[in-house]
Amino acid sequence: MTRSLLSRHQARAGVLFATPPMVLFVVFTVLPVIGALGLSFTSYDVLTPPTWAGLENYARLLGDATFFTTLKNILFYCAMFVPAMIAASLLLAVALNSRLPAMGLFRTIYYIPVVTSPVAAATVWTWMLNSHYGPVNEILGFFGFPGPAWVGSSDTAMLSIVLVTLWQGIGSNMLIYLAGLQNIPGHLYEAAALDGAGRWASFAHITWPSLRTTTLFVTTLSLIGAFQLFDQAYVMTKGGPGNSTLTPVYQIYETGFNRLQMGYASAQAFTLFLIIVAVTVVNMRINRSDET
Repeated sequence: MTRSLLSRHQARAGVLFATPPMVLFVVFTVLPVIGALGLSFTSYDVLTPPTWAGLENYARLLGDATFFTTLKNILFYCAMFVPAMIAASLLLAVALNSRLPAMGLFRTIYYIPVVTSPVAAATVWTWMLNSHYGPVNEILGFFGFPGPAWVGSSDTAMLSIVLVTLWQGIGSNMLIYLAGLQNIPGHLYEAAALDGAGRWASFAHITWPSLRTTTLFVTTLSLIGAFQLFDQAYVMTKGGPGNSTLTPVYQIYETGFNRLQMGYASAQAFTLFLIIVAVTVVNMRINRSDET
């Protein structure tokens, strides 16, 4: 009887503890999402009440050449950003996964960009990459290399954004890889060393296979973050030149807040959501097939 009462009290305490976060989640996440989904089937300009439009916004989206341009741009961005993020964060984590003095300080230094405001970081990097007086081109010129018009040319504008987002995001993925590295049993490396395996062989046959789950997690987060790119494109290039850095989220912002076409912007947002879900599922399927 006492155990039964105790379990009931624990269950009630658990419910009371979990209720406030669940209420907040429903109020600030679920209900706005449902409301936005409803708006995607309406014509709404903020100034007048919404009117039912059915699938008109989604049909319009199929013929929107600019939206498909943003998808092409973001896929190009993902092709550069995601592999570079995985490689750079993993190599940095391997380099910092030691017990040498001041390793904690170096980890902190590399993590600092993560907590920096994206808008502030993009503003500083825009100045640094300025083709006329930016320090990056000044340094390249000192060594005899002519610096390009980083954010002013359609050939290098997206590359500039990739460099900035890499600089700002590498620290968080470095910590994730560090956690994965520190969970690999040390006796595996000891056995490999006894068998005559070098560092590269140990990395290829022990480290990398042991980090498959971690890599899947990093890849998924990087892909989701890449498809939501906005701050850097907004501050550094305004989507230009020639829409070469216009992203889906940027277009959603322009459609909703500058053109006041909230219904169409909601349809764009839910289409992007479905694309992100599809890409995430494909990524997980590919990684699972590699493990088997």
